[in-house]
Amino acid sequence: MSTLHFFKGHGTENDFVIVPDADGELELTAAQVAALCDRRAGIGGDGLLRVVRSAKDPAAEAMAGEAEWFMDYRNGDGSIAEMCGNGVRVFARHLVERGLAEPGVLRVATRGGVKVVTVPAEGPITVDMGVARLPDSAGIGVEVQGRKRSATNVDMGNPHAVVFVADLADAGHLYTAPAVSPADAYPDGVNVEFVVRRAPRHVAMRVHERGSGETRSCGTGACAVMVAAARADGAEPAVTGEPVTYTVDVPGGRLVITERVDGHIEMAGPAVIVAEGRVDLALL
Repeated sequence: MSTLHFFKGHGTENDFVIVPDADGELELTAAQVAALCDRRAGIGGDGLLRVVRSAKDPAAEAMAGEAEWFMDYRNGDGSIAEMCGNGVRVFARHLVERGLAEPGVLRVATRGGVKVVTVPAEGPITVDMGVARLPDSAGIGVEVQGRKRSATNVDMGNPHAVVFVADLADAGHLYTAPAVSPADAYPDGVNVEFVVRRAPRHVAMRVHERGSGETRSCGTGACAVMVAAARADGAEPAVTGEPVTYTVDVPGGRLVITERVDGHIEMAGPAVIVAEGRVDLALL
């Protein structure tokens, strides 16, 4: 197939090329994904969302009984990622707008498991992002302005290193991946979040996403930041029996993250589809 049908969408300016492939007939190479996501010679995006029925993709067929649709997410460089929080909101908005799902509660299969998404006809979309894991953070650090700063290790289905700084400018340009130590701490790479406090239960962040560089937003990253901030503040809903909510500002907007008493993390934020078109893969 030379001509590819696509859509373009974003959630808090974390943007994606959306490729419909209901029956799993496309075989996009990493190079083709990277070309589609190229902001000068392609369509442009932080990543690509392939929309395929779970039963039609080997990576998701085991989840077909729980979720009809599988979000095959690729980073902007063509590499495969487990999950994308902003991406799953955009994916769900696409399903509803194209009549592939009804507004309300729907389930989306991802490499990070089945995600429950609440999609109203209008307004913010809420995603149950599952339970955060906090692997041992001992010895893990991120280089900030030439010196190592301790980082909190948070797993949201994909890995995150969260470091608190005095100013978001301390993160530098983020064109390249920040130096994380020890070198073997994240063999498959890591998303690195730099965080400042704005007010009680209100933080702001910048992020370098593995495979994409600095992005305007990162949903799983915002969840990781919320959990790291809550623990630093002594808040742990599973222990106290009280849910906790943080506002997380990202360069592209604002997300509201809640940790429930059962440990599940809920993320609420916008998602919009802004364009539809066709592209000749042979010209990329």
